[in-house]
Amino acid sequence: MPGLEPSFILAVGTCAIQGGAMFAIEQVFRKHVSESLQGKVVMITGGSAGVGRAAARAFARQGANVALLARDVSGLEDAKAEIESFGGEARIFPADVADAEAVFAAAAQCEVELGPIDIWVNNAMATVFSPVEQLTPEEIRRVTEVTYLGYVHGTLAALRHMRPRDRGVIVQVGSSRAYRGIPLQAAYCGAKHAVRGFTDSLRTELLHHRSNVAVTAVHLPAVNTPQFEWARTRMRKAFRPVTPVYTSRAAAFAIVHAATHPKREYWLGGTTSLTIIGDMLFPGLLDRFLAREAVDRQQKEMEIGANRSDNLFSPVSGRHRTNGAFSAEARPNPAMLSAQTIRFATIAGACVLIGFAGAVFGARRASAARIEKRCRSR
Repeated sequence: MPGLEPSFILAVGTCAIQGGAMFAIEQVFRKHVSESLQGKVVMITGGSAGVGRAAARAFARQGANVALLARDVSGLEDAKAEIESFGGEARIFPADVADAEAVFAAAAQCEVELGPIDIWVNNAMATVFSPVEQLTPEEIRRVTEVTYLGYVHGTLAALRHMRPRDRGVIVQVGSSRAYRGIPLQAAYCGAKHAVRGFTDSLRTELLHHRSNVAVTAVHLPAVNTPQFEWARTRMRKAFRPVTPVYTSRAAAFAIVHAATHPKREYWLGGTTSLTIIGDMLFPGLLDRFLAREAVDRQQKEMEIGANRSDNLFSPVSGRHRTNGAFSAEARPNPAMLSAQTIRFATIAGACVLIGFAGAVFGARRASAARIEKRCRSR
């Protein structure tokens, strides 16, 4: 014990914290929900592609009637046909989530065609891969209108129908970017931070009113979706998700689980948990790590084609599908924990660290005292 170095103590402590945060992996990420969704009405924004489309299929396979809201009509029709191919029920509502009135109208029409909305999933997003100084005000405004105000509009639409009935669940699909900004995605990260603040405020108001309407957030890791093929970019090289990458199906099951077992927040994937906890504990260290690693790790070696189109201001037809170009490396089963569980585990790990450090310090003091006593006896 006397020969232990501080670096060793820090390493052991870090392992304790990480181990504590992930101690319940075996009990999470259930593929089958226990609560029946038979006949429930679920509205999903951004439902024509990626995570939204995968979630629509997952809800429909559990017996839910699904409403899909997105801009691209052909993508919506394809998603609807997929659901109907295995006997599911779906309706499509072409709209831009940045248009509040269009979202409100879609919600009202959904209630007429499918019945009362039980679950509302806010998922639509837009981004621009670019250094901050190269972003235009118009691009930042558009990302904010879709990724932040789109969630606000969807939440307001859901509350209009759920609050009078005093029931329903609102699911905010987020990511670790809601806690930790990274290079080249400032507009998106800022919008996700805004969604988290808005949702926290709403949650406290619902608690104040003792409402039975639940709001939950699912923070995702990198997911294999088409967004990396159609998002606007200022970079010369093609963009890619930071590894590890997970399947859109995994994200969909997490959303279904959160909708049927709503808790304050869920964090999907070990990288999501470690990023959020790491930012809470060591924000400066994470700044330096991301500065060194995150720019290159978000780019592929291949260059972008000269005629590449993007979906920032208008949809890109013909590319709406569930999965992106990274299926070969996408992992199917990430760990999923509630934020409360992870924070408790992290505190437990920190206590282990403090106890271990205290034991080492005590042992060193005792050893020093013995040495001093022997020296005096001579």
